[in-house]
Amino acid sequence: MNVYLFEFIGTCMLILLGNGIVANLVLKGTKGSDSGWVGISLAWGIAVFVGVYISADVSGAHLNPAVSIGLAAAGKFGWNLVPGYILAQILGAFMGNILVWLTYKKQYEATDDKDSILATFSTAPAIRSPFWNLVTEIIGTFVLVFGVFYIAGGTISNEPVSLGSLDALPVALLVMGIGFSLGGPTGYAINPARDLGPRIAHTILPLKNKGKSDWSYAWVPIVGPVIGSFLAAFAFMALSV
Repeated sequence: MNVYLFEFIGTCMLILLGNGIVANLVLKGTKGSDSGWVGISLAWGIAVFVGVYISADVSGAHLNPAVSIGLAAAGKFGWNLVPGYILAQILGAFMGNILVWLTYKKQYEATDDKDSILATFSTAPAIRSPFWNLVTEIIGTFVLVFGVFYIAGGTISNEPVSLGSLDALPVALLVMGIGFSLGGPTGYAINPARDLGPRIAHTILPLKNKGKSDWSYAWVPIVGPVIGSFLAAFAFMALSV
């Protein structure tokens, strides 16, 4: 059970620090409203670093269903562990956003903009076009998972592949680069749990001035990363022959 626990903890820290910067940027009454996209990309990189560093030596620090699925598809992770990892990641992401809400409770109460409130939980496209939003998520996730293959290295059968705590920085830089380069069109979910867990939290929390949770878009940051992870696995295996 330790691997699932540390996936939960690592993903919780990822979302707490990652969506924490979004809350600091868009909610009323904070001291970080001038952080901008640079601040978001840097903070998400740091969030990944912390989450990976905490959980790498126990669970392998996937923190993302797309990473678990991609590693399993490439034979580097046991399929039998994938459902438990995904559940732990979704629950961890859910809890991470609960902590964001508790941290910024008074700022949430002071904010009237429903879209800003939702942005502190889940992603939304800059220009809504489901097909092209899907393409963006596929490409971003492909870059993430393909990079993780080469950072992790080695082949492990039926055991979680461990990035190792020393690999936290390369993975953080990888995510930071994706944010700077590819994040603008959709907010770069590149992680089904990162979007789904917080979106569930937004749905059930008693938020003042809460709008809709935009479930009509929710499939994009789930399906896109899954497709991207499979494509990355196939590319990695083809190049490893």
